[in-house]
Amino acid sequence: MRDPSRKRHIAKTITWRIVGTVDTILLSWLITGNPMMGVKIGLAEVVTKMALYYFHERIWFGIKLSKNGIIGESRKRHILKTFTWRGVGTLDTMLLSWIITGNPLTGLKIGLSELLTKMILYYLHERVWYRTNYGLPNRN
Repeated sequence: MRDPSRKRHIAKTITWRIVGTVDTILLSWLITGNPMMGVKIGLAEVVTKMALYYFHERIWFGIKLSKNGIIGESRKRHILKTFTWRGVGTLDTMLLSWIITGNPLTGLKIGLSELLTKMILYYLHERVWYRTNYGLPNRN
């Protein structure tokens, strides 16, 4: 039997990548002063981030801790997911920015600038998706 939650995770991956790419393009443009550099970095991330995000989402879907455990279906879970995803995402951004610009300091600046903006955006994205039942046929 196919897992219906896969549709949900694919849709979340796509919507998050749109939000994340726009943020990366704008931040990269501001830091490099070059709009085309921002576009190059943002577009380079599309493939890597979609794959990384999908696997991150699948891993977190498998984490089922009881209400007495560390996390459940709650804000705490979304905050922890936010931090784990941001770690993966920031490393990817830093490496891609370094490769594209040829400057490790620029990669570091872009990656670190994303820490705050992406964590806020990701948390909001998680909360919106938590409120929708798309891909969760058994959830009321």
